[in-house]
Amino acid sequence: MNTFLKTAAALTVASTAAIFAGNAHAAAFAAWQVTDVPFGDTLNIRKYPSNGSQKQAAYPNGTVLQMTGKCTGGVDLFDISHLPEWKQAQRVRYRWCQVWHDPAQNGQFATGWVYGKYIAPY
Repeated sequence: MNTFLKTAAALTVASTAAIFAGNAHAAAFAAWQVTDVPFGDTLNIRKYPSNGSQKQAAYPNGTVLQMTGKCTGGVDLFDISHLPEWKQAQRVRYRWCQVWHDPAQNGQFATGWVYGKYIAPY
């Protein structure tokens, strides 16, 4: 096999591995949903974990969110996933938790933060 074909084959394998690695990373999200938002209102996704932070997007009750697992106060959604759902919700109630979302719905995903009082395990 000549050098050109060997290089092309190596690049194909490397790019395929990168695609699968990217998909494996995408599976590392916890699914939680928006809940208990007052009627007619939406849950704001903020740039930083603060009520005064820039609003990136807003979602109604029932929307399933991709959570990174990271919450303020050192809470990790993956570490508490073995608990009953009500206990998980209780642990994040007064915390901000990080989401992975597409605020402009154009394929440009970003992290944002939601207040734990309005999310529950899905």
